[in-house]
Amino acid sequence: MEASRSLGELIGACVQREVARLAVGGTVDLVRAIAAGDVDSGLAAVRPPGHHAESDRAMGFCLFNNVAIAARVLQAEDRVERILILDWDVHHGNGTQHSFEDDPTVLYVSTHEFPQYPGTGAAREAGHGRGAGFTLNVPMPAGCGDAEYIGVFQRLLVPAARSFRPEFVLVSCGFDPHRDDPLAGMQVTGEGFAAMSAIVRQLADELCGGRLAFVLEGGYALRGLREGTAAVLDAILDSEAPSLPESSELTPGGRLQRIVDPVVAVHRANFPDLGSS
Repeated sequence: MEASRSLGELIGACVQREVARLAVGGTVDLVRAIAAGDVDSGLAAVRPPGHHAESDRAMGFCLFNNVAIAARVLQAEDRVERILILDWDVHHGNGTQHSFEDDPTVLYVSTHEFPQYPGTGAAREAGHGRGAGFTLNVPMPAGCGDAEYIGVFQRLLVPAARSFRPEFVLVSCGFDPHRDDPLAGMQVTGEGFAAMSAIVRQLADELCGGRLAFVLEGGYALRGLREGTAAVLDAILDSEAPSLPESSELTPGGRLQRIVDPVVAVHRANFPDLGSS
């Protein structure tokens, strides 16, 4: 009985590793196709997710860091130099941050529920060495929804991206900020994901010729996956740029301002327009 169970576990582990390799390969194939101009943009609907995986170990459902590997492939093949990685999964992408936190050629921007697994992602974690200032963490309290996410994108992501001027945009698009998700406490709706996707599409069109790849991370509610995926596909498949949401308002002492201000305090020297809409 013990031997049978061990054999079953071994087979399961081998299958899981093979699926994880396919996820990495699918992501790499997508970014290569975009960089070559074969397609404008795309979604790698892959599992397992990747952003928790460190360079030397698996972690948090993640075996290989799909986005980090794809970014390094693009750079190693001299397809692009500067890459923006936006991670809107509800959990902080510790593995992605650690892959690039000393690298000024990759701007890593993460919005995440804090505190939450894995416990990293405080605003003060901003990179080090040559990469100091190129890790932009946006910790957000539980209960944030469309208004807060849209406001953070407009007031932090947009000015940082325009200053950095990436040649390619990669999005770790976890759909676990959705209000139905059982592993988190955020309140994002399908409309919120649509607005977030529209902002990112507009940035890619403006800054890097539309070179934009979304890569699936977490998301554990069926409605969240359905609505989030539809929002992303609508944004990238529409021949016309999708409509952008109205500018967010900062209410003195309000939740959005309490999220934005600590990030601005850490990063204003590097990104002087941070906080403006």
